[in-house]
Amino acid sequence: MAIDPNIINAVNASSSGTKTAAAKTEASAAEEMNQRFMTLFIAQLKNQDPLNPMENAEMTSQLAQMNMVSGLESLNATMKTLLGSYNEALSLQAANLIGKNVLVEGSQVVLTDEGSLFGLDLSAGADDVNVIITDANGKEVARQNLGQLKAGSLAFYWDGMGADGEKLEPGVYRFSVAATLNGEPIAAKTLQAGTVSALVRGSNGNFQIEVAGLGNVNLDDVKQVF
Repeated sequence: MAIDPNIINAVNASSSGTKTAAAKTEASAAEEMNQRFMTLFIAQLKNQDPLNPMENAEMTSQLAQMNMVSGLESLNATMKTLLGSYNEALSLQAANLIGKNVLVEGSQVVLTDEGSLFGLDLSAGADDVNVIITDANGKEVARQNLGQLKAGSLAFYWDGMGADGEKLEPGVYRFSVAATLNGEPIAAKTLQAGTVSALVRGSNGNFQIEVAGLGNVNLDDVKQVF
């Protein structure tokens, strides 16, 4: 049964005339929608044709629609609250990373007098893993054989010794990984080490960490913390 437009106009006029500014501020969108629906629904019942009353199925359908919309509004509000709590917890967790070293995808290695830390991420287990270190000109200056390794992320230490057995000068080098299993190559990612210096909120509202030498990094991209 269609609702008489005159009834709708009367309800809207009555509703707008009785609301105060304070009520508008305090009432949520879902509450206002429920109140408007119930007012309209009651007006429809009062003004229906006695010879052609609203069917039970039609009444049930309208009530079900109201409950569905109201439920979606409540679900949205709950999800926003949960998302806010999650972001707050995530920011606190990320703040604890400041001052710590992390491994993220990258191929630079910064050699100091004490050596250097970097890592790799294997897609599968390998029986032969080699790390090749090159200088700024792309020349191989050192190689480390790590032997057999399981799949996953691994941090390792380089003492700075070159292929000729001499200590290399401190500076920035690059490295690559060659991994095989039964002679077949295994996909491997190089992981660069850096120190977390700050917590940054990105343009999308998500938090990122600022890593020395790498810039802003998503938390999901951190492979290891040490």
